[in-house]
Amino acid sequence: MTTRTPPSPPPTTAGSRPRNPPKGATTPPPADRARPTPDVPAGAAVLAAVTGAHGVGGEVRLKVFADDLGAHRVLNGGALTLAGLRDGTIARLAEVRDRSAAEGLRGTLLWVPREALPPLDEGEYYHADLIGLAAVSTTGEAVGTVVAVENFGAGDVVEIERAPVDGRAGKRVMVPMHAVPDWGDGRLTVEAAFVEE
Repeated sequence: MTTRTPPSPPPTTAGSRPRNPPKGATTPPPADRARPTPDVPAGAAVLAAVTGAHGVGGEVRLKVFADDLGAHRVLNGGALTLAGLRDGTIARLAEVRDRSAAEGLRGTLLWVPREALPPLDEGEYYHADLIGLAAVSTTGEAVGTVVAVENFGAGDVVEIERAPVDGRAGKRVMVPMHAVPDWGDGRLTVEAAFVEE
């Protein structure tokens, strides 16, 4: 009986790696699988963001910003259709058939036009309605512009960017929503004690 020894790998010198055949030229993914840009039209409300694929059937994991995402079937101006929602954070989109397509949506923001949102009761607001408002203090001083609304667990916090100084971006201040007595008509009023320098 004869035994064979496997062929030995090509010799390498200290610090070098074995040579591999050159790889073929890389090409960008086809347009239908290219990663979409997260652009959202002015006046639209972002309901969720795709964080990745879930399973092999084309479902996506979501970071949800809305109370009831399931109430909206047509998303992103008709480009996507919500076919199902499980546990509030796993979605099936009719246009997504497999895991590769689902992974291609990672980072995509899911939005609807502002008109598609339900009407608000007195004292309620949509974050999208506050962003961009001019902020003024209760003493009448201009504070800046609302650039974001965050919620870290204890309630909404409005982030206001002050006017630029010497060509540099203005400082940002964060004000809890309970210090905002009024908003509307293009401006948001903030208790002066929360924005003093």
